[in-house]
Amino acid sequence: MEALELGYSPCPNDTFIFYALTHGKVPSPLPVRPVLEDVETLNLWALEGRLPLTKLSYAAYGRVRDRYVALRSGGAMGRGVGPLLVAKAPLKTLEGARVAIPGRNTTAFLLLSLYAQGFQPVEVRYDRILPLVAAGEVEAGLIIHESRFTYSQYGLVKLLDLGEWWEGETGLPLPLGAILARRDLGEDLIRALDRAVRESLEYALAHPEETLPYLKAHAQELAEEVIWAHVRTYVNAYSLDVGEEGAEAVARLFALAEARGLLPPSEAPLFG
Repeated sequence: MEALELGYSPCPNDTFIFYALTHGKVPSPLPVRPVLEDVETLNLWALEGRLPLTKLSYAAYGRVRDRYVALRSGGAMGRGVGPLLVAKAPLKTLEGARVAIPGRNTTAFLLLSLYAQGFQPVEVRYDRILPLVAAGEVEAGLIIHESRFTYSQYGLVKLLDLGEWWEGETGLPLPLGAILARRDLGEDLIRALDRAVRESLEYALAHPEETLPYLKAHAQELAEEVIWAHVRTYVNAYSLDVGEEGAEAVARLFALAEARGLLPPSEAPLFG
């Protein structure tokens, strides 16, 4: 059988979730071929429908709902998981400030756009944001992934936790990213893939040390304590199944963004 391309990021939460599926440790309805790329690259590819199965930022999902549907398993959502806005020193205002962002299709940028206006976004790869802020090339940086645990090493301070802001505004967990399947795969195959992703995560949770060499092979930050902190932060019960509360959180995020003209409206079901 021809392998199904599966796109996900090299970050520890994704490699942890997909280790078993991509190493033949759990059954899959089709063989899968991993394609590891920065999440903003995957977001841009989804606008073209390039991959049949892929990790996406929820903000990007909001732009491709007619073509893709989210799996219930494998995503990143939770409390205390939000993107951080950091700087060399406190800022009185973001008005006119240059803010390094990890991509215009990321959930981080969507959240910051819901929170504030008038800043100047500067798009760079997520792993280049901290050095840019530390060098004074931008006034602030919007950080995701491992940077959440390492920004203080650059002498930076936290200005805002967008997860705390979101939870305070809505009382809901923060949706960050999901595993998306192209709708043309058909409902039966999509459900089978959802089961395979869940079983892959269950395997990793049962055998965490087995996954570590794979996580280290792709992580930006190799310190084991940072890798496991990353996994503990972004892999949780919502990763096994988004649940009713998680689905409500996604619907709320999309509704707020649509009301502000930040995402196009869609009537397509959110989850397969």
